Amino acid sequence: MTQAHLDKHGRPVVVVTGIGIVTSLGQGKDDNWRRLTAGESGIHTITRFPIEGMRTTIAGTVDYLFEGRVPAPDLSEKLATLAVEEAISEAGIGAKGDFPGPLFAAVPPVELEWPERRELGEAVGKYPLSYRDLLGAAASGKFRPWHERFMFGSVADRLADRFGTRGQPISLSTACASGATAIQLGVEAIRRGETEVALSLGTDGSVHPEALIRFSLLSALTTANDKPDEAARPFAKNRDGFVMAEGAAALVLESYAHAVARGARILGVLEGCGEMADNFHRTRSSPDGRPIIGCMKNALADAGITPDDVDYINAHGTSTPENDRMEYVGLKGVFGEEKLAGIPISSNKSMIGHTLTAAGAIEAAVSLLTIANGRIPPTINYNVPDPAIPLDVVPNVARDAQVRRVISNSFGFGGQNVCLVLAAEPA
Repeated sequence: MTQAHLDKHGRPVVVVTGIGIVTSLGQGKDDNWRRLTAGESGIHTITRFPIEGMRTTIAGTVDYLFEGRVPAPDLSEKLATLAVEEAISEAGIGAKGDFPGPLFAAVPPVELEWPERRELGEAVGKYPLSYRDLLGAAASGKFRPWHERFMFGSVADRLADRFGTRGQPISLSTACASGATAIQLGVEAIRRGETEVALSLGTDGSVHPEALIRFSLLSALTTANDKPDEAARPFAKNRDGFVMAEGAAALVLESYAHAVARGARILGVLEGCGEMADNFHRTRSSPDGRPIIGCMKNALADAGITPDDVDYINAHGTSTPENDRMEYVGLKGVFGEEKLAGIPISSNKSMIGHTLTAAGAIEAAVSLLTIANGRIPPTINYNVPDPAIPLDVVPNVARDAQVRRVISNSFGFGGQNVCLVLAAEPA
């Protein structure tokens, strides 16, 4: 390994050699990139389950893979499988079913959904039900496949078997930062010299009635149901909540030396990862923005760069009144008001919605495509600017620009914050 293969801290440089994406806009990075830069929305009225009586009846669901309803773990696994197949194919690494590195998988929390619960109750055969009755039905052995399917690690375990990754797969959930955390773990494993290659992914297929109701009870979701494609309005004054969505993205990570040695095409560099927890509240950010500021500063320090080196910010930008305001407070604390005014910052969630566990991975992938194509996806539905958030949000129309380096923010419930620094291949 030469000096050129080491970063400013003397660690192996980590590069990306494969990208895969699936969202409500379509399957594959080409289709997603085309529609994202065209400012199209994948958000629509929910048809997968009854929506009568619901406050929010729209989502960015991926409906073109299955007929009718499937449990969240099945859809999450299918989305991840498609993203991984695309990423590995592009990287041209390993053999079929034999990936030469570990798997880091951000997967949504899982629990039995109502159709399965109802069937479990009917197996008891009498009412009213007691908890002991349900345990007895579960112990009958009839529902063993459900037990295995609804275990938290089942999606990553099956993906590891399918793609032949090395060692025990890591399943993780750090709320809306999960996809970025999976990438961070892959980067750190390569830097520590534990592996030359890693597979990092985020997937989420968990739009179902109970999830929708729970987020509604938190007053986190938009209720702008009449025009679904206009409902996600990050940073706009008339934003009123996020839109739940589904999707997946996968990245093949390698040490720079390993990628060069095998003649791989390098799609970008993972220069830095930063994190900082916020224990202020279950869903709200600390009012002073210190954890968000610290998270971004940690990422810049990890990359060995300054705010002046950043060309574009891929915002967390959920379209909730609280999140967007606090992200601006954090950005202002890192970049300063004057500098920030000249940096384009846009939110992919305006088009694909909030893919929750998958968001950090999808947005990292889009950040790499932004660097490669010299085109910044817009923040659509930005028609009523918020004077309290004076940002250049690349409103409504994509913008051509030379982008060498991107910060991608992911700020999750429970104060789980991760920031990634992505850059073009070194000269």
